[in-house]
Amino acid sequence: MFRFHRPHFPGEKSYNYFDDFSELGIPHPVIGYVTQSSALLALLDEPFWFCLKAQPKREHLAATAVRRQFHIECFSPRLRFRKMTRRGPVWFVEAMFPGYLFAKFVYSQQHRAVESSHGIRGIVHFGDRLATLSEDIMVALQSRVGAEEVVTVDSSIKIGQPVQITEGPFQGLEVVVTRLLPAKERIRVLLEFLGRSLETEISTAKVLPKGHLGGGTKPFRKRI
Repeated sequence: MFRFHRPHFPGEKSYNYFDDFSELGIPHPVIGYVTQSSALLALLDEPFWFCLKAQPKREHLAATAVRRQFHIECFSPRLRFRKMTRRGPVWFVEAMFPGYLFAKFVYSQQHRAVESSHGIRGIVHFGDRLATLSEDIMVALQSRVGAEEVVTVDSSIKIGQPVQITEGPFQGLEVVVTRLLPAKERIRVLLEFLGRSLETEISTAKVLPKGHLGGGTKPFRKRI
């Protein structure tokens, strides 16, 4: 299947598209299923959904520019997640598919203008075949992210989950959640201190799920 590889967080390895079938390691019939010949598209007057390459960190701005300038439908989903910084836990928003966005237009009439738009680097292609997506797939994707095109990564805390204390004398210490106390917005955690295992209560605002917003996590993958 045609895959979009999305790292969860900054600093993780990025995954790129290739123009050569062999580098993708997937069979040619599959490529044919999710692509269209540029020569054929040049003869058609119907719109298709295309995957566009965009400048990193500017995907949403590029989609907005294309949408306003050419009055065509664009889709640039983003992830909202919490990450530890020197200032403490901070919410970030970034592209779900770094360096890519989707746009629906008539190739024969608009591809040159769209590809030359500010922030756009061209249409994703495999040789002379252009990456396209079906209407059903795009509707399904859009329904999952909503009108704002933003998905908030679940940061809820669960029993047995390792968390990192972000404030106070135990700041930076990794502990395990043993009990949830939702009425008081607190949790009970198990910590190792001076060679002993101790349980203590702490505010949920003072911990950050470990492995949820940091290194060591597997890349998020959205299959199409």
